[in-house]
Amino acid sequence: MLELQNVSFSVTADGQNKEIIRNVNMIIPDNKFVVITGPNGGGKSTLARLIAGIEKPSSGKILLNGEDITDKSITDRARLGLGYAFQQPVRFKGITVLDLIRIASGKRLTPGDACEYLSSVGLCAREYIDREVDASLSGGELKRIEIATVLAKGSKLSVFDEPEAGIDLWSFGNLIEVFEGMRRSIHDSSILIISHQERILNIADEIAVLRNGELVKHGSKDEVLPTLIGTSEAVKECRNGVVVRKGGEA
Repeated sequence: MLELQNVSFSVTADGQNKEIIRNVNMIIPDNKFVVITGPNGGGKSTLARLIAGIEKPSSGKILLNGEDITDKSITDRARLGLGYAFQQPVRFKGITVLDLIRIASGKRLTPGDACEYLSSVGLCAREYIDREVDASLSGGELKRIEIATVLAKGSKLSVFDEPEAGIDLWSFGNLIEVFEGMRRSIHDSSILIISHQERILNIADEIAVLRNGELVKHGSKDEVLPTLIGTSEAVKECRNGVVVRKGGEA
């Protein structure tokens, strides 16, 4: 379980202090698929980076399974079972897909073991296992390989920052299938996704809405999603980037 206690984050620019995240209190329970959504510039990706340890809160605490991880490094958080997938996956020239999955798992996996993770994200393992993680891979391929590394790591909490960013509609459809599979197989772990996409919101257990750095809604999908779709408030928020529908239009 992840718990955020009065988490705030601010930056100083041009001599002025700007608060990006304001007193966020939130619990991500075990065995849940949670999506954080909200208008562009509302602080969603910043909150994901705070959870991952890329940024440090200005105030407040972050607890993972009851342990205070507020001041712990990215590496320490990973050891405690927190996985993070970047909005734009990193490319590694000279490192093969097999190498990357082995590094993520922390084990000397056989090619056959690594292939199982690739197959679980819809990739033909034989075609990818020996390829380099470089510019020859498309955005959709990189996204799925990154998810395979998260699966190989066996994280207790997996955080995905806008996984739909930069991929085409065909790849997005495949990505949804991967997340649906992950949702069905959740056991003693949780998934947290930052997303605007209605199809991702539709497979969530819980949805949280972050606006202007503040958590304004958090509840079950059945409670929150109707307030974002098909209402006058939703129309206003949609124009500001809250929900992107299946066809890719707000």
